[in-house]
Amino acid sequence: MISDAGLLFNRRKRRLPASDLLYPHFRSPKRKHFFFESPPIPPEARSLAFDMGNFLSSSLPDCMRRDSGLEVFRGWVRASQDARGLTVATSDDVELGQVVIRRFDPTKVARQAVPPPREKMKPFYKEALEKTGLHDKRLGEIEVEVTLQKEVLEELRKAPKEDLSQLFIPLTAEEENEVHDCLYGYGSSEVLVLHESSNIEVSREKFRCLRPHGWLNDEVINLYLELLKERGIREPKRFLKCHFFNTFFYKKLAGGKNGYDYKSVKRWTTCRKLGYELIDCDKIFVPVHQSVHWCLAIINMKEKTFQYLDSLCGKDSRVRRVLDKYIADEVKDKSNKEIDISSWKEASLDYVPLQQNGWDCGMFMLKYIDFYSRGLSLSFGQEHMEYFRMRTVKEILRLRAD
Repeated sequence: MISDAGLLFNRRKRRLPASDLLYPHFRSPKRKHFFFESPPIPPEARSLAFDMGNFLSSSLPDCMRRDSGLEVFRGWVRASQDARGLTVATSDDVELGQVVIRRFDPTKVARQAVPPPREKMKPFYKEALEKTGLHDKRLGEIEVEVTLQKEVLEELRKAPKEDLSQLFIPLTAEEENEVHDCLYGYGSSEVLVLHESSNIEVSREKFRCLRPHGWLNDEVINLYLELLKERGIREPKRFLKCHFFNTFFYKKLAGGKNGYDYKSVKRWTTCRKLGYELIDCDKIFVPVHQSVHWCLAIINMKEKTFQYLDSLCGKDSRVRRVLDKYIADEVKDKSNKEIDISSWKEASLDYVPLQQNGWDCGMFMLKYIDFYSRGLSLSFGQEHMEYFRMRTVKEILRLRAD
């Protein structure tokens, strides 16, 4: 019998004794594998002094002794994957060649095997923000502003939803064909629309600015603003009382040697011409053309505030100064009243839809006016611009804004 456990479990190849040469068929290329079930673990294995080497030597067939009981041990390991099991341990107190079999509590081992829960880490941006905040006090102000904006957003979510059903009515198949013929038909010089009260005519060539990727021109913008004005007169209970300046007004007003020329626009707003005074309006819309970009200024006469909307999120303090002076001069000239513009504030905007390309600024400006003249928030975005272009064509062709 083999009594040395070190030799028993040593898997290194050793030179075979001469007696093993009697079984050459076990070493040939066509060697056959013999399978057998692992013998049961003897009860004596619970004892610290049990000689496992002797047990394996007496239990294994001669052909399997060369693996040093590895397959038997593997069988025990596989069988130990239940509620009870064994672990092999060595002890300095046990003589060489003896294998110690020790019972263990599987629940305890399982708990030890489970790694401790990882501590929840802060997101990287928060950690970086805290480190940067030690050197820049302005970040603290930004954090306060973000918190305030979150509160505003929560209030907006709690507010009752507005009725937008009339703003996104799909075009019928007949209307789509009419719009397509207007934008892509032949005869570019053909006049398709004539608005008599404003004397604005729009040819097919002018309509083509409402194709996708087109920059809106003065004729289309000014005619649409006339339609919005007529809509308010037609249904005063549904829409705010507004005044819509055309695209030439601000250019005239901000012209001249000093960058301000009230006399050039003084007669544009006589009561005889309009039928009302600007001081009686809820809102006044002023299109502002910044070289190649359309923006919008809004004078809220009712709330005494000023707004500047830029679909590229830009700012222009000069527009505010020019219009402040204009309102003071206009009220004094038409109503003979003095107003303190310095007390007027710039209205804070909760949300402003922004363009995501280089050609929809004019369309954004028109929809700012459309939504605000209804008393609605700006509940649209870039994804609606293609529909709004087609709808604008339809409304201009019919000379009626819905």
